[in-house]
Amino acid sequence: MKSFPLSVLILSFLIFSGHAGVHNTTPYPITELPWQEAVISVTDLEKTAEFFKKIGGFKELYRGQSSKSSIKHYGLTADASAEELLLSAKGSDVGFIRLIRFDNTDTKKPMRPGSRAWDTGCYFSLMVRMKGLREIYDEAIEMGWWTETPVAEIKFGESRLDVVIFKGPDGLQIQGYDRLEPPLPESFPEFDRISQPFNIMQMIKNRENSRKFFVDLLGFDTFFYGVPFRAQEEAVTPLGIPLNLTTKTQYRTAIYYPVAGELGRVEMIEFMDIKGLDHSEKCHAPNLGLLSIKYSIEDMQQTLGMLKSRGLQSVDVNEIKLQPYGDISIFSLSSPDGAIIEFYE
Repeated sequence: MKSFPLSVLILSFLIFSGHAGVHNTTPYPITELPWQEAVISVTDLEKTAEFFKKIGGFKELYRGQSSKSSIKHYGLTADASAEELLLSAKGSDVGFIRLIRFDNTDTKKPMRPGSRAWDTGCYFSLMVRMKGLREIYDEAIEMGWWTETPVAEIKFGESRLDVVIFKGPDGLQIQGYDRLEPPLPESFPEFDRISQPFNIMQMIKNRENSRKFFVDLLGFDTFFYGVPFRAQEEAVTPLGIPLNLTTKTQYRTAIYYPVAGELGRVEMIEFMDIKGLDHSEKCHAPNLGLLSIKYSIEDMQQTLGMLKSRGLQSVDVNEIKLQPYGDISIFSLSSPDGAIIEFYE
């Protein structure tokens, strides 16, 4: 899994705006569905699942050993094995969370050691809506999770929100948004405390390179492509920017999705004047962290033809067994910053 064909992926924070700075020539999307699941490499299935099951009321859809074909797809040797746990928010049919514990493999390393937002590479956080975030905060801390900042109070346009990034086992980061006012759009799926994931974030080196991948190659639509942002006054931010730098640091954001909607978004943030470490070579199994997202496609050959017509000449398609879907055809692409995005039929 260390040699994926291409480039691009994901990030978040300014999710509450509309279209801005949009490029108008978008080819046909290779999928019209939100991403089906996010895959997370963990050391302990139960320990990570507890947050989603106990606080969020998520249900188990599947639990069992990974197939040999699936292990091979991840680029691991025949000696490797893995156990999986697939979780779903109540009533949802997309936005699943697949936890995988890889065994009998090389040393597992964190994909993103530390939680500094200005470090690039791999996925930074998985994003969910919450109701009663401050109560969830207390429960998560008691459970052994952590946050790098206090809950941040954010005003963006007409929206007022509580936002914080929860940090769990293996450094997994779940970014919670509690929109206090106005109410969420009616089109957003109903949930009690924690919603299905709707977005995933990546920290990147170059926003335009990411746009070329998502828009020019994959045909995704643009939700947000804004001007550089700098805070007007010192304030706590979920991204953990040092307080005295919040009014000096600029970053720019982009958010994409296959088609307009509340789910299946991918987001990127490019810091413009803070330089961190690059982790883009670590975004593969069996390393620990947010491993990939999967989109379903209708026709593999048609999809490959579209990608080839847009300049992608070589894609490795694997036939694997993946429960609860059964036998699927699947291929993976890697973003310019190493994050993995998968497409399956």
